[in-house]
Amino acid sequence: MSKIHVTTEINGDPVEFLCDGEETLLDVLRDRLGMTGSKEGCGTGDCGACTVSVDGKIVCSCLMLGAEAEGRSIETIEGMAQGEMLHPLQRKFLEHAALQCGVCTPGILVAAKALLAENPDPSETEVRYWLAGNLCRCTGYDKIVRAVMDAAAEMRGRNYAA
Repeated sequence: MSKIHVTTEINGDPVEFLCDGEETLLDVLRDRLGMTGSKEGCGTGDCGACTVSVDGKIVCSCLMLGAEAEGRSIETIEGMAQGEMLHPLQRKFLEHAALQCGVCTPGILVAAKALLAENPDPSETEVRYWLAGNLCRCTGYDKIVRAVMDAAAEMRGRNYAA
């Protein structure tokens, strides 16, 4: 079987890779590119642990083929912090203890960042609705929602670009 050559952008950097036709974007990110932040929780798109942003839309990377990344712009959890400076969402998750085992956290953070880019002042209901595709088995969701709301307030106050 021949490999497919893909040229894409990941976290603002040009990236090229070879992949098999049936290989998922999640497998490419983790196994070929060493970007292990996105997790495989279910492999069926039900849990959201592998959530990434593709051309500004959140997707479960376990449901997208690596070859489909051709010419696209992908954002993963690895691109969220600015060097050593955590994104406000990451800081607020730590401050609010909004994580435990960490399997779901990267996907939730990527989804929350997409929410705040679209709606910088969401209601609690909107946060809960937006994150409904991300399942957490450890924390419940109250601390997660509070962390997102707190980050949104901070980001609005600083005009932070999500």
